[in-house]
Amino acid sequence: MNLAAFAVRRPQLTLVLFAMLATIGLHSLLNIPRAEDPSFPIPTFVVTAIFPGASAYDVEQLVVDPLEDRYLELDDVDDVKSRSEDGLAVIVIDFEAGADPERKYEEVIRETNVTRPELPEGLARLEVKKVQAHNVAILQFALLSEDAPWRQLEREAERLQDRLETVPGVKKVRTWAYPEAQVRVEIDPARPIPVTRVLQALRGDSATIPGGGVDIGSRRFNVDTGGAFASVEDVADVVIATDGARLVRLGDVARVGWGNAEESYIGRVDGRRAVFVTVEQRDLQNIFAVRDAVLRQVDAFGADLPAGVQIELVHDQSTSVAHRLHGLGRDFVLAIALVLVTLLPLGIRAASIVMVSIPLSLAIGVALLHATGFSINQLSIVGFVIALGLLVDDSIVVTENVTRFLRLGYSRARAAVEATRQIGVAVLGCTATLMLAFLPLLALPGGSGQFARSLPLAVLFTIGASLVVSLTIIPFLASVVLREQGPEGNAVFRAMHHGIERVYRPLLRVALAWPRTTVAVSAVVSVAALAIVPTVGFSLFPKADVPQFLVAIETPQGSSLAETDAAARFAEAVLARHPEVKRVIANVGRGNPQIFYNALPAEEKSNVGELFVLLREYAPQRTPALLNEIRAELAAYPRARLWVKEFQNGPPVDALLAIRVFAPDLDQLRQLAERVEGAIEATDGTRYVNNPLRVAKTDLAVRVDAAQAGRFGIPESEVQSAVRLAIAGVKAGTLRDSRGEEYDVRVTLPQGARPTLAALDRLRIATSNGVPPPLRQLAVLELDSAPPRIDHHDKLRSVTVSADVRLGYNTDRVTRQVMARLADMPWPAATRWEPAGEYEAADESFGGLGTAFLVAAFGILAVLVLEFRTFKSTLIVASVIPLGVMGGLVALLLVGYSLSFTAAIGFIALIGIEVKNSILLVDFTDQLRAQGVGLDEAIERAGQARFFPILLTTLTALGGMLPLALEQSPLYSPLAVVIMGGLISSTVLARLVTPVLYKLLEPVVEMAADEVTPGQPA
Repeated sequence: MNLAAFAVRRPQLTLVLFAMLATIGLHSLLNIPRAEDPSFPIPTFVVTAIFPGASAYDVEQLVVDPLEDRYLELDDVDDVKSRSEDGLAVIVIDFEAGADPERKYEEVIRETNVTRPELPEGLARLEVKKVQAHNVAILQFALLSEDAPWRQLEREAERLQDRLETVPGVKKVRTWAYPEAQVRVEIDPARPIPVTRVLQALRGDSATIPGGGVDIGSRRFNVDTGGAFASVEDVADVVIATDGARLVRLGDVARVGWGNAEESYIGRVDGRRAVFVTVEQRDLQNIFAVRDAVLRQVDAFGADLPAGVQIELVHDQSTSVAHRLHGLGRDFVLAIALVLVTLLPLGIRAASIVMVSIPLSLAIGVALLHATGFSINQLSIVGFVIALGLLVDDSIVVTENVTRFLRLGYSRARAAVEATRQIGVAVLGCTATLMLAFLPLLALPGGSGQFARSLPLAVLFTIGASLVVSLTIIPFLASVVLREQGPEGNAVFRAMHHGIERVYRPLLRVALAWPRTTVAVSAVVSVAALAIVPTVGFSLFPKADVPQFLVAIETPQGSSLAETDAAARFAEAVLARHPEVKRVIANVGRGNPQIFYNALPAEEKSNVGELFVLLREYAPQRTPALLNEIRAELAAYPRARLWVKEFQNGPPVDALLAIRVFAPDLDQLRQLAERVEGAIEATDGTRYVNNPLRVAKTDLAVRVDAAQAGRFGIPESEVQSAVRLAIAGVKAGTLRDSRGEEYDVRVTLPQGARPTLAALDRLRIATSNGVPPPLRQLAVLELDSAPPRIDHHDKLRSVTVSADVRLGYNTDRVTRQVMARLADMPWPAATRWEPAGEYEAADESFGGLGTAFLVAAFGILAVLVLEFRTFKSTLIVASVIPLGVMGGLVALLLVGYSLSFTAAIGFIALIGIEVKNSILLVDFTDQLRAQGVGLDEAIERAGQARFFPILLTTLTALGGMLPLALEQSPLYSPLAVVIMGGLISSTVLARLVTPVLYKLLEPVVEMAADEVTPGQPA
């Protein structure tokens, strides 16, 4: 090869290039971003609308339907899902994988703004949020105080927020779990006045209307006509009426002062009252650098806190990142040591040459990964560990061939050049097939493909670098470091060759003597192995196995915040009894701020809560048993559903097991949901079955007697406004203080922390003349049944009944059992069901893997045809594939792993690794036959000569995979187990089957007159 000759004959330039590549790699390693999990674009958006006081049906008709119509008209929409509840609408828009998230975000914002005038005026909030993998809180702080006023805690939280948002690398700082300060105008019930008059006066005085500008002499002045209130006194001085003799001000008929909004979100840390401050980092930042910079600011902030207020760091994602990277780094070092041991048969000098390719190839791989905008995370490190067992293959083959030429009498320089030239085409073909096996993984669709993308990229960059290194640096080092050897090699080499002579050669001769029997037996064994697949079972992504989990809390629809808080305190008490629990962060009325890339928190609702639980450590054997104990204890609480949620790897999935039911009528939908719920509960292996429509919601309806209200001259709208004012209050203006902070001015009736029925009992409706009548004289209070929520899937009414799967049960198998039960049930016309959850996500992900498998297979076949120029040789090389697949399946069965997404990636990678070894054997057999050697002799000589480098490359690959397999990680250990099992079976069986097939098919080989023949040195 010209590259090898150039590198050997230009040593100075080779050394300079070597140093340059190593330096660039080291610089990239020090500066590349580090994170626990990959960051990938997600073209999904969540639209949240708050419509206080509206029923689920009103929210569906007035808010959700108009918005869904707009969103479904957008291009590349995959599906639109919505949830309508009392006062809340949540719409999730999923675009097809590959869509540009930024452009789609602009389109969603545009359609939302266009639709806004069609929506009701009572909307309190309408916002669009991006779903991003890096939107997690890497740090969560808690401001702790049992007696500090909420307004003081709010100010301290906002002061910390302002401080941290200036830290480089910080994207967003958010504050949580306190009722916002506001100016409360509590109207005296004994002096009722028309609500419309109060609101009109406040809104008029707080309106900001620019006065324009006037010229005075040579200068121009803007005219300030007032606007937002500047103090509480300004609010109290608002004139609301006059009796001719004097003005009636708001302070005369109402109490005006500072207060807080209704408490809707309670936070605690280990039972202590808390306000949370979370920090999100920008994409592709080093989490450790951002953490250190933030902690320096927090230390300075903590020194200025008032007495009675403390700040604590309650969650630090960098500790999990450090633990995971440390574990993978340990595996990496162990893999290098194992690879070094496998290289001993080459001799110390040859092994040291091969080992040079490891840091150099990895350095180039890291540099390319950094240049393409990826980070060091658990999957990219797994990719590098996989590459570690493969990147030395090319160097081993080249170095082993150089030592063989040296044993045959060549000089060092000539041996390096000629040995590389002889093996160069085979090395190119081997590396091309290996890269083609991983290349299609870059095009996998959906979130699963994007989540795993850094793994194949790390392998591709490193393997590609190893090819260049093996054809340049390795021949150069061989020409300098290796010494001319005797014909026998070192002791380890001689022992291995002795074993090959004693074991492999007799077996090969027997197989060649019975070629058809050998092929038939191998074919039967390979086909029989496919029967293992149903037993192994399918899965998507495993649990994350991190020392933290969530306890989700859900009380019946319509439950008060106090009822949900009681359930949360019960769960906190249960967790406190377990010494393995390090900390419990309680959230009542909302989910914990997002701390895992695919775990989206629940929106604010009085009947939901979430505990974020941190363990002292994650023990693979003890922790699952601990979680089962906690599950059993939580199940004893009678008034709420309490369930443990473990973090799951991969893209977001609503539930492991889920069935989506469609029906146009709400009553019919409820009945069908009950049937599905029963089918799931009757299936062994399910738990935490959730039917959102299980319990109908009961509301309190105010029925206004229009005739009676008319007798008092009171419009019906005045009664409705008075009820809203008594319960929720009405925003009537804004106060802007001297610091520029804005606060709502809210008009209401006197009430405690939360409104009760007493607020309606004492409510009187103001009239322009006469004694104000009580509400009960104008309206009737009735209990009214209403649907708790209304779900849509692509505009069709639906409900999703979901469940978790017990430990030890395969999700795919349990889901299929549920589907079989549902298929046997009669379903009314215009109704249907479909599987959702992990089954739906797996269908998309494995569908993409099927395409990747086909592309890899045909790409490899194309390379083989290009290299060997005959279909016979291509078939001989490809025959190794089923032998490796058999070994991978058997390995999964023996270890107990299912056929997960990463295990499937392992099978695709295995194709390239297997074919790579067979190419060496077939290529050398062709070379010997081209030199005039007979068929059987060429097969035996090639089998014996190439068995040693193939065995070495297999051992190095096994050494690289072994630490990953021993790690017992449910995410990447199945991948390592598949590759190890496939390599063992293909190495043992293919070394017999491939030569036998070569004899049966006997491909045509052109004679070469001037081929370099080992044993005839120049």
